[in-house]
Amino acid sequence: MRKHWLIPRRTFLRGLGATVALPMLEAMAPPARLLAQGAGAIAPAKPLRMAFIYVPNGANMDDWTPARTGTDFQLPPTLEPLEPVRSEVQVLSGLCHKHAFANGDGAGDHARASATFLTGCQARKTAGADIRVGISVDQVAAAKVGRRTRLPSLELSCDKGREAGSCDSGYACAYQYHISWRGESTPNPVEVDPRQVFERLFGSGCGDASRDRYRKSILDFVRDDADGLKRRLGKTDQRKLDEYLTSVRELELRIENAGRFAAKMPNVDRPTGIPPGYEEHIRLLFDTLALAFQTDTTRIATFMLAFDGSNRSYPFIGVPEGHHDLSHHEGRADRKEKIAKINRFHMTQFAYFLRQLKSMREGEGSVLDNCMIVYGSGIADGNSHNHNDLPVLLAGRGGGTLQPGRHVRFEGRPPMTNLFLSLLDRMGAGTEKLGDSTGKLESI
Repeated sequence: MRKHWLIPRRTFLRGLGATVALPMLEAMAPPARLLAQGAGAIAPAKPLRMAFIYVPNGANMDDWTPARTGTDFQLPPTLEPLEPVRSEVQVLSGLCHKHAFANGDGAGDHARASATFLTGCQARKTAGADIRVGISVDQVAAAKVGRRTRLPSLELSCDKGREAGSCDSGYACAYQYHISWRGESTPNPVEVDPRQVFERLFGSGCGDASRDRYRKSILDFVRDDADGLKRRLGKTDQRKLDEYLTSVRELELRIENAGRFAAKMPNVDRPTGIPPGYEEHIRLLFDTLALAFQTDTTRIATFMLAFDGSNRSYPFIGVPEGHHDLSHHEGRADRKEKIAKINRFHMTQFAYFLRQLKSMREGEGSVLDNCMIVYGSGIADGNSHNHNDLPVLLAGRGGGTLQPGRHVRFEGRPPMTNLFLSLLDRMGAGTEKLGDSTGKLESI
């Protein structure tokens, strides 16, 4: 009988200046017969991942909110792109961020919306260096479980962060361009360049210049190690390894092409690797995040599709006007229709990300089965700038602890931080209090 060969979960492919993590393989778990015989080997638990995806300027809530609660609900127009993964998603209505309201501080709802989104705290109104809000939920988790992975957390954005200056009605720009805070006065810098994110995931620094010089793939540097590993794997793992390495190479090529094409655009100063198209930029970052989760390079991430207050236009979907301008719709049907188009565009990209995670096999299920992904905004209706009944989704099964495929409405305006407490418990990073939390949401 062939001896079962095991490899550690933290196995890497290595080469000159390159380190490539591996997805979960059958060879990383002992066979059931060994466990039954009491061989002392314990199958590694599937890691739980947590991500927070932020969209700006609220939503056209008429096209967002399902009419019925429970499992028997119809996806409204904005959520229709989720149809292929509707069984993996919960729509959560009724959650509130009371500290995103003015509470005596006057204008500045966009700055407060993003600053409060993951902290549940009132941002100090200042345009100077004396910023203060609170630690965010992702960093509470990173402080407790981040040491188990190569990167404690990953912070992504399609907009370069601004650390200084005044942006929204006397609020510092740091509030508006960041949702991840590792301390009450310290926002986490964001990564906007897919190439730089790729290098953080797979490079160690010294080999990056060599790859550029000789135009080699990162896989060329780890080929010998990969071939040696493959010869010792079973057929199922061999196929899984081939599929994974192919996906890494395809992403690498897309990032390289994005950099080349962006460089040819006249009068545009773009960092290498950022594509000229917004949709491709979002998808490249989503793809790198999916690989980071698949390889357990990190378990915690945030991603701002755009900063709150963004006035980006969307001519490629028939919306040439600025997003922020349109969000002040004054009840006009034509403007609300265009906001709904923008909302649907963002939702289409999120659905793409969920499909990617669902296609990544992990044990008997998928990577998405072991994820908890919050998608939403710190503003509900952009015209009224309200911060109650926020547009919020929760995707994934949380390792079997969540009940997706439902629309849940919470009464009494519970703080959104109650949701975060519940997720932190599942991550093994439980805490008694976060921002304005009052307890845990039990029915998720």
